[in-house]
Amino acid sequence: MASNLAPASSKKPDRSVERVQIGARMEKRMVQVLKGLAEFKEMTLGELLEETVLHSFEAVPGHEGQQCASPHSVKSLRAIADLKKVYGMDYDTHASYDFKDEEPQSE
Repeated sequence: MASNLAPASSKKPDRSVERVQIGARMEKRMVQVLKGLAEFKEMTLGELLEETVLHSFEAVPGHEGQQCASPHSVKSLRAIADLKKVYGMDYDTHASYDFKDEEPQSE
């Protein structure tokens, strides 16, 4: 039976990309969890975001529009759950629909 998997020794050549700085604002606790996860996975925050976005663009075959691929191992998912507790990220996937920026505090 032939395997569709490439041998471990065959590595794809590096893909040259141009990275740009983005001015994005995100919820504070989410950023803390992302930074912690990037450190856990020994990646930069930008690499983690790229990996996450690329996986979110890949639908699970047969579940298009319902499920997407996850870049996270079971070990990483446990780390995410722990980091969410540490940083008080007490909301789920769809909470962003209800996010409202806090009013700036006057001094």
